[in-house]
Amino acid sequence: MAQPNALKMTLEEVVTLAREQSIAGKQAATLKKTNYWKYRSFLADFKPQLSLDGSLPSFTRSFIQVQQPDGTIAFQPVSLNNSLLNLSLSQNIPQTGGSIYVQQQLQRFDNFLNRTTLYNGIPFAFGISQPLFRFNQMKWDRRIEPLRYAESNQQYIEAMEQVALDATGLYFDLLVAQVNLQIAETNRANNDTLYTIAKHKLELGKISRNDLLQLQLSVLNARKDLASARQSAEVASLKLRSFINIQTNNSQVRSFDLVIPDQVRSFDIDLQQALAEAFANRSDAIGFQRKRLEADRDVEKARKENGLNATLNADFGLTNRGNRPIDVYIQPQDRQSVVLQFIVPIMTWGRAQARTETARANQQLTVQTVEQARRTFEQQIYTQVTLIDMLRQQVKLTAEADQIAQTRYQIAQERFRLSDLTVTDLGIATQDKDRARRDAILALRDYWQSYYTLRLLTLYDFDTNQKLQ
Repeated sequence: MAQPNALKMTLEEVVTLAREQSIAGKQAATLKKTNYWKYRSFLADFKPQLSLDGSLPSFTRSFIQVQQPDGTIAFQPVSLNNSLLNLSLSQNIPQTGGSIYVQQQLQRFDNFLNRTTLYNGIPFAFGISQPLFRFNQMKWDRRIEPLRYAESNQQYIEAMEQVALDATGLYFDLLVAQVNLQIAETNRANNDTLYTIAKHKLELGKISRNDLLQLQLSVLNARKDLASARQSAEVASLKLRSFINIQTNNSQVRSFDLVIPDQVRSFDIDLQQALAEAFANRSDAIGFQRKRLEADRDVEKARKENGLNATLNADFGLTNRGNRPIDVYIQPQDRQSVVLQFIVPIMTWGRAQARTETARANQQLTVQTVEQARRTFEQQIYTQVTLIDMLRQQVKLTAEADQIAQTRYQIAQERFRLSDLTVTDLGIATQDKDRARRDAILALRDYWQSYYTLRLLTLYDFDTNQKLQ
């Protein structure tokens, strides 16, 4: 019997509410937003970067040591300003791992003791920094990071399906508790009535005192079961309320009146389609590809970083100096700089080979782990597809058994009233009735949890034949 101010809800309504306002759902949405901006930051690294840097002002007033011609040290006073502004535009080159840039620079030097001002600057410069024979991190990032972002998007959908699955479990936990409460209330009322009838029969000599005591014990047990069922229903209601984030101070909603989802969805599931959708949609499938690429990357990194490493830095442009800022731009002179830096390992005592072989061993381990995870994943899909068909039939059978048990109990009650049934047989009919009702609800719970588990594993709704978005 529904309580006053009870909120009547179906399974679909609870799942929708959980997705919209549960803490778990909000956390999933926040994580999705975080991953989106991480990916945006990654993409920005490959776009031209314009920056202005410098030191303005850069004032110094102090004493500095100056070595004299005779080798002695003298401390001379200085009061100066050495300011610098540098405007640069740079661009990473992911294909080669290098970068190019153009820049413009202006420097001002003030000697306040001599009251002089000088300017130095670079009207224009073009430079390149190119690693040679080195590991190219940018090339691998361009292959791995899009997969990581796609993986995070699918993880969000999975998180929302996990919310639906968790909400389904809590829904049926409360539904089972409410059914147990209804059973306890009905049994308490029926046992009180039967005990009253039994006392009258004892006066007429139609039953023994032992049968009367057995019914009296049934009355006490029914009252005890009722108190326990009420407490269990309160706990289950609190858990569901907390998960779907309904505030406990909401006086308009004191409890839930859950609707038994007696209709199961009938749809055919092709195993090969389920496997195809799972490997096309699940973050795990994308993760398999990402992990293999990361293992390949680590092997190349270990191999190239243990050999010849070199970096070519080249700079070409114009430069000038003068007493005025405009002097820097009048007839500037050529400016060139070329530097080749390199490191050649000569004696490493096998360290380079050890690092490379370690990376290759980790690569093989990753391939083996991914293959095992892939097979386990396929097994989960197969199990779930076959399970949901069996559970659909189980729901039908337990519903029929529930109807038969309820009818049988009604007949048993009438026979007891007519003194045509013993107390023991009546107790058996009661137990069968209660067990059949619970089995019917538990079968529904198993079916709906299997339904949402299949959605979680494939990210596909076979009822509407659509990918989950």
